[in-house]
Amino acid sequence: MKKSIRLSRFELEILEILWRLGESSVREVQEAIPSDDRPAYTTVQTIVQKGAVRRTRKIGNALMFEAVVSRKSAYRRVIDDLLDLFGSAQPLVAHLLDTGKLTLDDLKALEKKRRT
Repeated sequence: MKKSIRLSRFELEILEILWRLGESSVREVQEAIPSDDRPAYTTVQTIVQKGAVRRTRKIGNALMFEAVVSRKSAYRRVIDDLLDLFGSAQPLVAHLLDTGKLTLDDLKALEKKRRT
């Protein structure tokens, strides 16, 4: 992913849909968003044109799109931005431990994975 592309929460939601569905039209992406949170078609269309997805082809009047970034690279960017904000992983890890979102077993498994 280009270093300059910063993705909002909504943009990540759009990418999640494209990663799940694969090639899709703007309408298909819009309809995959739960109805209580569903934005206007033009809002989804604007997000699709930002640069994290590309147009693949046209079927009738519908343009088809796919994600150009992988889930791994998008999440890596978000995590790197978060770590840049804190300056270190320690506050983040401490928070995850305090809230129970990361357990000691998780840490042990990560350490074991790191050794192999």
